[in-house]
Amino acid sequence: MQGPISSSFSNFKNLRFLQFNYNNFSGKVGLDMFLGLNKLESLILGNNKISLVPTNNYTNNTLPELKHLILSSCNLKEFPAFLRFQNKMELLFLDRNKIDGMVPVWIWNNSKETLQAIDLSNNYITGFDQHPIFLPWKSLQAFSIKNNQFQGQLPIPPQNTVVYSAENNHLTGEIPALICEVKSLQVLDLSSNNMNGTLPPCFGDLINSLLTLDLGRNNFHGTLMMNVFMHGSQLESIDLSENHFTGQLPRSLTNCTNLEVLSLGDNSFDDVFPFWLGTLAKLQVLILRSNKLYGPIQGSTTVCSHFPKLRIIDLSNNGFGGELQAKYFQNCNAMRVGYGESSVMESGMSFEHFMSSVPYTMTLIHKGVRTKYEKILTIFTAIDLSCNHFEGEISLSLQDLRGLQALNLSNNHFTGRVLPSLGYLTNLESLDLSRNELSGEIPQLLVQLNYLSIFNVSYNHLEGRIPQGQQFNTFDNNSYEENPGLCGKPLSKECGNLKALRLPPARNASDSLLPSERIDWIIIFSGVGSGLVVGIFIGNSLHTKYSERFGKRKDRWVRPLRNTRRSNQVQ
Repeated sequence: MQGPISSSFSNFKNLRFLQFNYNNFSGKVGLDMFLGLNKLESLILGNNKISLVPTNNYTNNTLPELKHLILSSCNLKEFPAFLRFQNKMELLFLDRNKIDGMVPVWIWNNSKETLQAIDLSNNYITGFDQHPIFLPWKSLQAFSIKNNQFQGQLPIPPQNTVVYSAENNHLTGEIPALICEVKSLQVLDLSSNNMNGTLPPCFGDLINSLLTLDLGRNNFHGTLMMNVFMHGSQLESIDLSENHFTGQLPRSLTNCTNLEVLSLGDNSFDDVFPFWLGTLAKLQVLILRSNKLYGPIQGSTTVCSHFPKLRIIDLSNNGFGGELQAKYFQNCNAMRVGYGESSVMESGMSFEHFMSSVPYTMTLIHKGVRTKYEKILTIFTAIDLSCNHFEGEISLSLQDLRGLQALNLSNNHFTGRVLPSLGYLTNLESLDLSRNELSGEIPQLLVQLNYLSIFNVSYNHLEGRIPQGQQFNTFDNNSYEENPGLCGKPLSKECGNLKALRLPPARNASDSLLPSERIDWIIIFSGVGSGLVVGIFIGNSLHTKYSERFGKRKDRWVRPLRNTRRSNQVQ
């Protein structure tokens, strides 16, 4: 529905439930329109195109006693003043507005016994007036202040809190040990802040009740206790990336049997490749980039025999080496199919709103840019092995990963050719093979990659004509630089007659088998095409004529022909 919200709703004095969210209503809407409906319990106007106009045209005796107030994306610039008189609220969503400044002090005294969920995310709020150590709402289950400008230390939620999301603020200090007492916590997201210190010793008790733990993009440091993850852990997603953690990867991660996402990138972990994580049958995302990991990736010859549901693997910028065998990515069935749409629907007014919007947020390097993805398991499939010491030919098994969207093998020591079968990866958006030792031509089959927007084969030993058409018409010189043998657009070097360049050098007259009778040999080969009898007849007559010369050159010609035939059969 669209257009203005009719003022006639102010006449419905017995109205208890009003839900207009997720439409296209527009225009200015005065809050006083609804504040005279003293039986109203639920007012849900969020996610339209309206601008709510605050009002002081009310008395606390005529105000409705609201339980649910959902004013998401309503262009609010301040906390509605009438909220100070609300004492029975259960849900308060003021997210995605333009509220700035401090959270007013009177909010701490409202609905202390009843409030279950509060969402202040995606505003410009700088902090709490009279900053509390403990959040005062006894029934609070979900609390979100993410994507604001909150400063100071983290307030402690009440005992029954399930979701606590404070990502992307300016919070400082250490994680308080008192948070370990919140045994019901399932989602803890403190990512993208300025927090520091080591994890509290009691943190292991808290971790194992969580479903999602995100401490990424902070300044935490120290080693992780080897037994921090206990048997029976419920964790589904762990993100400790972009911190300063050191030491070995904790082997107790194998106790997280429900784990789907593990991101430990951009730290200083010092270890070999964790094939022991192969016991985690549900693991879909493995990000270990930019650590001090080293050595060959040993174990099974196929990585997905250990990680059968793997959709994203990022091992970039480490010290891994060795060859990736031809079948290395065989059985990666989750990468064989294209990505699907998210099946999670946000109701906009329930506790599930929080549970569906927090998990599986991840930062990846895609198309050369750090990109933040929501609900990563449903939208992305990628392999990044760049900046290591891998060698040998590109694994042939990559050709079967038809759902792959990003492949980065750059800055290694791969040799051999660019696989033509990569042209079958029709979902591919980014392909980076630069800074290797690849040779041969760029396969024409790659032209059918209609979604390809990033392509880089620079700093190799490639040669021949650059494919033309489709996406290849959009790539510039940087995609091909430092390959002296390449020619054609967009390079200024023209290809000329490549076939002529590939002809073998001419023989000297003294080396020619029959220098003066080439026409007779043409007759012999045409005889084979015309008929066996004619060919034999002409061949015999010519054999008599040149039998002496045949005898002199028998060893020189017959043996190489036999060797060539044998080598062709092997291939």
